[in-house]
Amino acid sequence: MLKTMDDHAVGAVVRVMVVDDSAVVRGLVARELASDPQIDVVCTASNGEIALTELRRHPIDVVLLDIEMPVMDGLTALGHIRVEHKSVRVIMVSTLTRRNAEISMKALQLGASDYIAKPETGLGGAAEFKRDLLSRVKALAPRRAAEPASVVAPRLYSPPPRATKSPPRVLAIGASTGGPPALLHVFEDLKGAVSQPILLTQHMPATFTALLAEQLGRAGGRPCAEGRDGEPVLPGHCYVAPGGWHMTVALDGATPVIRLNQEPAENFCRPAVDPMLRSAAQVYGAGVLAVILTGMGADGAKGCTAVADAGGRFIAQDEATSVVWGMPGAAAATGRTENVMPINEIGPWLRRAMEVPA
Repeated sequence: MLKTMDDHAVGAVVRVMVVDDSAVVRGLVARELASDPQIDVVCTASNGEIALTELRRHPIDVVLLDIEMPVMDGLTALGHIRVEHKSVRVIMVSTLTRRNAEISMKALQLGASDYIAKPETGLGGAAEFKRDLLSRVKALAPRRAAEPASVVAPRLYSPPPRATKSPPRVLAIGASTGGPPALLHVFEDLKGAVSQPILLTQHMPATFTALLAEQLGRAGGRPCAEGRDGEPVLPGHCYVAPGGWHMTVALDGATPVIRLNQEPAENFCRPAVDPMLRSAAQVYGAGVLAVILTGMGADGAKGCTAVADAGGRFIAQDEATSVVWGMPGAAAATGRTENVMPINEIGPWLRRAMEVPA
């Protein structure tokens, strides 16, 4: 049976340090983490400088790192951690402000593995925050020496010969943990290519998705923005699912248009990849080419199956270059993945796949 990176996290105890200048926040987050038997809160720190000292004293797997702190802020501390403690995973913790979103996005590009937003209503009673916190920390559990060293190679699917030589009509991408740097890599590789529209769902809150769209637009040299309900899907444009909304595509007459809804979360996520892929399969049929990038959980696997059932195609990022091989691993486990490849090969592959076949 194919195992994903998430499966390896089961049973592994994650050693965590909480870094925040607020004693109240440190205590609350530490208690939430300590409630899970798979997590060991080794220590806490009130600023980045103390955190670096503690890292030299204790074996730590994951650091929860606040952004705004006295003495040494989170971004500065991250730089030191990436140099001095390369195996340590860092999750940035921030409030949902434009400034903190920009810093968090920069942190992801500098090597942070993930981010989590502090709930606006307070930490103590936020059940959703607790669930998100625990899942993100456990997804980054290291594989210990006694655990299996590798996963079974995924079975690749060879699609039947296509009846026509038409290229895909739409590119649909899903990502989560580790997604922003991976997406930037792919969009840079696609610059000057791919005239088809791009639909994108990245698990992120609202402030972050707007910023991500701006960054991807600059990196890829194409119009890129959060999708707006009812707007037509145009060639060469990229539409990012806004945080808090599922983004789908539907037909208005003969014209594909963006549809947004706040139906229940799927796979604990809104936006979720599965609704986007299901709707794309309904609208574009065999004209869908989907990509599942790094991320925890299994969101996107059922949507990929819908794409394949409609005659479309999908590929997945490989485990070695994924921060967490949950989503791409689940897609690969369907047995219908056309290709599984490292992030540096995905852009060039898509450039070829989206062209009109010879």
